[in-house]
Amino acid sequence: MNRSLLIVIVIIPIFLTLAYFGFRAETNVDTQVDIDDQQVQFKSRERILIAVSIAPLADFVENVGGNRVDIIVMVPPSADPHTYELTPRQMTEVAKADMYVEVGSGLEFEEIWMNRIMENNKGMPIVDSSTGTWQIDRDPHIWTSPKNAKVMVENIYSALIAIDTENLTYYEANKDNYLEQLDELDLEVRESLEGVTNRNFLVYHPNWEYFSRDYGLNQMAVEDEGKEPSPERLASLIEQAKDNDIKVIFATSHRESRANVIAREIGGVVVLVDPFSQDYIETIAWIGAFLV
Repeated sequence: MNRSLLIVIVIIPIFLTLAYFGFRAETNVDTQVDIDDQQVQFKSRERILIAVSIAPLADFVENVGGNRVDIIVMVPPSADPHTYELTPRQMTEVAKADMYVEVGSGLEFEEIWMNRIMENNKGMPIVDSSTGTWQIDRDPHIWTSPKNAKVMVENIYSALIAIDTENLTYYEANKDNYLEQLDELDLEVRESLEGVTNRNFLVYHPNWEYFSRDYGLNQMAVEDEGKEPSPERLASLIEQAKDNDIKVIFATSHRESRANVIAREIGGVVVLVDPFSQDYIETIAWIGAFLV
């Protein structure tokens, strides 16, 4: 038999077989993507990528989502959410997120950036964690109330089971466990403040009004709506602090140097406490302990 003819007879069936299976594999992939492209993309990562505005929300998401979630925090704990600007890298990261959890209570960062974030990831579910919380006009720090924190955790749980129903039982167990911890925290703070007669405390920036309302306290803030006090107002606050025998002024690291000036005037100290910390329970317990 002619050698060239023999080669053709052997090679053609092999080529046709490979082409057939290649076509079937290609067809299967295309069909799977067409059926549910979003589900295929999600399963390829195996974990849900969730972006959040601030670190306390990351703590809530982590406690509910456990090992089913990865989290991107837009405003790092060390940054000031009133002035923070997202980096190009963060905008690239948030474009890949499966869901975004916002505070939703008028936080300055969100008022400035949320439209751009949504434009950068069209169709991404946005979870307003403030839904159902009690709010004070023009004060976005709703999470500093453990009562509000519990509502926010419930909102996050509802959003997670909506996009990952298969793991409902896992999320529910995590959520119930964390809510129990928040109840214990609330009881701990209430019991520690039970015998405290002086319910006034001094802060530099008014981060703690929700906390104050929860526990029958009076927050005396140096700044008023983000503005430095007039000399008259500052002198009045210092006198009030002395009259109430206040020896501690709470501040974040951004305002430590200015708070030190007041601390010297009242013969007290500055205690750094960050409401934007990612360890929510430790932070609330910490400020409660210093008020005793």
